[in-house]
Amino acid sequence: MKSLKVCFVGIGSIAKRHIANLRQVCSQRGIAVSIDAYRHFVSAGKVAGVEKVFYSIDDVPENYDIIFITNPTELHLQTLQQFHKKGKHFFIEKPAVSVHQLELAKSFEKRRNSVYYVACPLRYNAVIQYIKKEIPVNAVLSVRSISSSYLPDWRPGQDYRNTYSARRKLGGGVSIDLIHEWDYLTYLFGWPKKIACMMGKISRLEIDSDDYAIYIAMYDGMVAELHLDYFGRKSIRAIELFTETDTIVGDLINHKICSLREKKDILFEEKRDDYQRRELEHFLDLVFGAEEPEDHYRHSIRVLGLTQGECEI
Repeated sequence: MKSLKVCFVGIGSIAKRHIANLRQVCSQRGIAVSIDAYRHFVSAGKVAGVEKVFYSIDDVPENYDIIFITNPTELHLQTLQQFHKKGKHFFIEKPAVSVHQLELAKSFEKRRNSVYYVACPLRYNAVIQYIKKEIPVNAVLSVRSISSSYLPDWRPGQDYRNTYSARRKLGGGVSIDLIHEWDYLTYLFGWPKKIACMMGKISRLEIDSDDYAIYIAMYDGMVAELHLDYFGRKSIRAIELFTETDTIVGDLINHKICSLREKKDILFEEKRDDYQRRELEHFLDLVFGAEEPEDHYRHSIRVLGLTQGECEI
């Protein structure tokens, strides 16, 4: 029976989701998993699914198969360095690092036989998977992608002004928070040859981070537009594909594909945990050698550069 010894660094909402999903995936695969955690501060109460909680780095053992880095973005690179000897493989919550750490992140020395995976769950969304498998890249003339939502609605019960999203120095801002769009665009279409962008703050939200980012990118034979914002009062997350024969809309919120000319819809029965579990399954396949290793870390650093309007980094 396969087994995994795992440690989570940071136990916020996304870590708790990963813990629940990881236990389910491991159970389905017949993998015995034990999960510990490290926290920066002492907190009362137990965390579901976690066996031991450490509050000092010195107390954390050096025999973990996987380290999940799920603390604030600003701490990701420091955590990767501090815990590098404590685990063999690494799952890093997106984005890999803060924008101002790009140069340091590029110089980080990875081990040859370790997996460094940076979260990109929208790749595994049924809509994106359909586009990847069913629509030829060379059939697409233009792409328009949008993620628009209202930041105060993101985390019910929490003052949005106190979240990392609202604070530039903590890595907040739509270009970083909504990095999923650039990740799936590069996953589907590769890297643009040229890019132009505008970003800043235009709404009355009480934040000091950017609340909009708009991009135009040129590919060989294709153009792409991307709109990101924190102030849309009705959430929209969609991708539109313009081909010679049809216009295809992928609605990531309502989980459907619409063919506007042919007037055909495909509805996927899917919830958020479904594609996040598929991501964990892919990660475990990498860990156990069932799939060829990929340089997710390098890819994520290049995507982070794109969010700032850089084509080549």
